[in-house]
Amino acid sequence: MRTTPIFNIFYSATTTLLLSTVLAGCGGSSSGDPASDNNSNTGNGDSSVSTDITNVNFSKSSGDCRDYVGSYRSQVRDENRSMVFNGQVTISATDNSCSIASNEIPNHNFHDGNARFATNVSEQSGSYSVTRNPQAAAQTTELSLGATNVIFLNGVTADLLAAACYGVGNEPLGREKIGCGQNQINNPWRYDPMSSLNNFGTDSHNAHAQPDGTYHYHGNPMAMFNQSCESDAQVSPVIGFAADGFPVFGPCINDNGTVRKARSSYQLKSGARQAVSGYQTPVSSQGDVASGNYDGQFRGDYQYSAASGDLDECNGMTVNGQYGYYLTDSYPWIIGCYRGSVSSSFSRAPAAFSRHSHDASDPGYHSHDH
Repeated sequence: MRTTPIFNIFYSATTTLLLSTVLAGCGGSSSGDPASDNNSNTGNGDSSVSTDITNVNFSKSSGDCRDYVGSYRSQVRDENRSMVFNGQVTISATDNSCSIASNEIPNHNFHDGNARFATNVSEQSGSYSVTRNPQAAAQTTELSLGATNVIFLNGVTADLLAAACYGVGNEPLGREKIGCGQNQINNPWRYDPMSSLNNFGTDSHNAHAQPDGTYHYHGNPMAMFNQSCESDAQVSPVIGFAADGFPVFGPCINDNGTVRKARSSYQLKSGARQAVSGYQTPVSSQGDVASGNYDGQFRGDYQYSAASGDLDECNGMTVNGQYGYYLTDSYPWIIGCYRGSVSSSFSRAPAAFSRHSHDASDPGYHSHDH
């Protein structure tokens, strides 16, 4: 897919960021001016004028959601269904927060390649409130099935947890797709949707549809920013905001003059999986379980190892006074926990459980759907 840049001026002074070793902090901001020509971050400043962001690469690095105020549109295709969709996103701001309203259609084509969505994508009516001044809390907050994790600037969300755990629910052992709810939030054997050992039917953007038709990402959207850190030699822009208000950046960081991908500090455990009291341990070759070793098929296969990478346990760090989360090529992919307080507007209750599962009615279709 060709990426069409339409704004350029949004690279602020933070494009010369140096990698900070500070792993926690409060949010600051850097502002950029609305502009036209070349790469874009949203931020036309006028909600009455709609800006086309179809296939754009964002470029702004401000951590203040107010700098993205505006109305945005896109026209994209569901490739496998040969259908055209029109995306709409509106961002408005007050002194304390921003409101992001979206029909949750992406700004890029979707449902491509070998993707097999259990549910057809449909327009939604999403509304999210993002604080303009997120603060680091005394303690981190774990991810939950009751809340969407991230709202991206193209109006699509990230939901990272699958409602599928080994040995939980009524489906065949090792082929669970539903039934592992919030009461099992500490289950180490929750399937990781991004593991290559699991088949979630996602498209080339690491996304698929919820039972209600909501298109959502599980990892790197493979859109909205330049994907090659080394050849492009550009630090990644802000591409969204987490439920606690801190910005989400792409993976590219400036490490003392060298642009490279940020590295997660989570590592695979070694050896065979050990039993955890209260939970049924996955057995090799049982259903679709690939092995009895810590191979990444389940979230519990990983452990946080402080300072082994660039990022903290929430997959974030502070650069030039701005704390943010960074996409990574490995677990936890986007965020591992929340550094700040989660906005209730990201809550999916009481419909959260149904959003985090799929009914793959096609008997020839199998995936650990989320």
